[in-house]
Amino acid sequence: MFNFEYLVYDLASIKYISLFTLIMIGLIIFSCHIPEGNKTQISVTKKDTLLYLNHSDSAKYVGINTCKLCHQSIYNSFIKTGMGKSFDIATKQKSAGDYHTSVVHDKVGDFYYKAFWQNDSLRFLEYQLKGKDTIYKRQETVNYIIGSGQHTNSHIQSINGYLNQMPMTFYTQKKQWDLPPGFEDGHNSRFMRKIGLECMSCHNSYPDFVLGSENKYNSIEKGIGCERCHGPGSIHVAQRQTGSKIDTANYIDYSIVNPAKLSIDRQFDVCQRCHLQGNTVLKDGKSFYDFKPGMVLSDYMTVFLPKYKNADDEFIMASHADRLKQSQCFIKSMEKAKGSHSLKPYQNAMTCITCHNPHVSVKETNKEVFNDACRKCHLGETKGSKETEGIKGKEEIAETKDRRLKIKDSLSFGSEIFCSKKGITKTSNCVSCHMPNSGSIDIPHVTVHDHYIRKPLNKKEKQGIKEFIGLYAINEKSPTPFIKAKAYLNQYDKFDSKPYYLDSAAFYLKDKPEINLKTNIELLVQLNFTKNNFNQIIIYTNALSDTYLLNTKLVTISYSNDNAWTCYRIGEALYKTGNVPRATVYFKKAVNLAPFVLDFKNKLGSAYASNNDLKEAENLYNEILKENPKHVSALTNLGYVKLAEGRPQEAEALYTKALKLDPDYEPLLLNLAGLYAYKKDFNTSKTYLARIITLNPNNQQAKQALTQISGMH
Repeated sequence: MFNFEYLVYDLASIKYISLFTLIMIGLIIFSCHIPEGNKTQISVTKKDTLLYLNHSDSAKYVGINTCKLCHQSIYNSFIKTGMGKSFDIATKQKSAGDYHTSVVHDKVGDFYYKAFWQNDSLRFLEYQLKGKDTIYKRQETVNYIIGSGQHTNSHIQSINGYLNQMPMTFYTQKKQWDLPPGFEDGHNSRFMRKIGLECMSCHNSYPDFVLGSENKYNSIEKGIGCERCHGPGSIHVAQRQTGSKIDTANYIDYSIVNPAKLSIDRQFDVCQRCHLQGNTVLKDGKSFYDFKPGMVLSDYMTVFLPKYKNADDEFIMASHADRLKQSQCFIKSMEKAKGSHSLKPYQNAMTCITCHNPHVSVKETNKEVFNDACRKCHLGETKGSKETEGIKGKEEIAETKDRRLKIKDSLSFGSEIFCSKKGITKTSNCVSCHMPNSGSIDIPHVTVHDHYIRKPLNKKEKQGIKEFIGLYAINEKSPTPFIKAKAYLNQYDKFDSKPYYLDSAAFYLKDKPEINLKTNIELLVQLNFTKNNFNQIIIYTNALSDTYLLNTKLVTISYSNDNAWTCYRIGEALYKTGNVPRATVYFKKAVNLAPFVLDFKNKLGSAYASNNDLKEAENLYNEILKENPKHVSALTNLGYVKLAEGRPQEAEALYTKALKLDPDYEPLLLNLAGLYAYKKDFNTSKTYLARIITLNPNNQQAKQALTQISGMH
């Protein structure tokens, strides 16, 4: 009888007090901190942020519909903004897509995609062609649309609360369908890209996330709401319901955060929470839920971006804060604003809300709002200077071009701006030159204003070879070596698999003496796992002992599942080096810490099957499929168990179901070849093996099996 080695799914690439008491405490605390004297001389420092009552764990989110009961006009305008329209169920009203030309071809994977409406359901069809014949097709329903439609609509599927991104995005500026960002160039994850808490917590209001999962949710909000910028509103609502009033024209209402009254740094942190997209490293014990407006962002997370020489004109989509802070406009305004004690400190400096009213859509904002922000500083700079002395109007300026060339920035007169560049005299549009539209390097088919405000670069300034300098912490001056190491590992795993990121991570990670090994063990395991240095992981594990690791070190259940991932990686290292029983212990621990990470259960099932404990393996695979009936690997592995138990018909049914979901999954095709060899249908077996080799000429297991079968008849 032809015998296939059991094929294991490899995860290496997966990659209360009473309300009345609370209110009274809040009122007492608040009243103790109303300063005497000049009521407007209030500054909000880091110490002051401790006064906000809604930073308390007892403060709860009440939702945008509660806020609108008192703030109807703000609600009416806010829901038209990009934030208000950021996320919703998939409806024709929400979608911006053009469905007349909606076919997308993934040339690497050779999958085609078409979007269409079936009654009120948005559907995606995935199919493959051989000539003009359709040889495979799969239809899936879109449950959510993410994105306001200003730049994109991307699409989310929910399977029993597990959210995955789907393989089509509509790019609204070009009115074009294409693969989503990150799905290109052979990285098409089809219907399996997990939408985790990091993604959801910026693109939407905070969801009800299932602890111990990667991408499962009990419930999801519909768009970013008021409390993302103002903090949880339950205490504020309770105070207003008791008739408590605050003179907000002169005082700070500490029951809710008003970002306009935060210090400049803290106001930036509110925006930077999501508009400083990059490589985000959480501080120890923190989650993406923990930061609240008014808090110090770097206490919760550090955001890194790679820096390059000769690449100042390149930026990613959501890097507004980083780019703005590089601008001389921002730098000089901060110098002027030092020591400000106004009620609204931002008015003396340049922050995001200098130009943007977060309650009003950019589409509905007159361009003069932005130009006025420029004139506020640049008009003041030029008045009374030697270069402008005696100039009364446009006519005289036209007659003094040479004098105008000496002006460093620009002169404003009424609604006109006369730039220092010779020959430019046009109706003011500062943004068009100094914040030009440009494509971001991370999202195709999209243009966005570069928030690095500066003079236009000439061709000579753009020349030069792009050179990597290092990862730069945008919101923290001196991150710890541990945080830096984690950043380099994240950069490699999530963004760019360049070897020098691993070298940099290794530089910051010490494994001696033992105290360093205990501190850094999780990152050391991750580093060596990424490099396939499984023996080194075992050396570290032996040095610290299973007892210490399993009972003391790796015991925390968290939203990021860090301890669970370390257990999985250790288990995988043991499994790869042949110690399946010991590996099983670590896989069990990973499942205990993260019971809704289905791939961990799948791996544990593989370990049981390798130990010939088929019943335990079968139970685990059935648990996975109960959670997600479309888990292709669990279907494949359960099919193997059925075949090993002598039930080939059940195995074939499972394989057929999996094949309808993924016709190119190599472990499935290999198991199908094994099934038909078991049935002595060697021609069909060879067909599946040949298919694997066509997809992946380096699959040695398929080559060996094909040779073996060819010699059998």
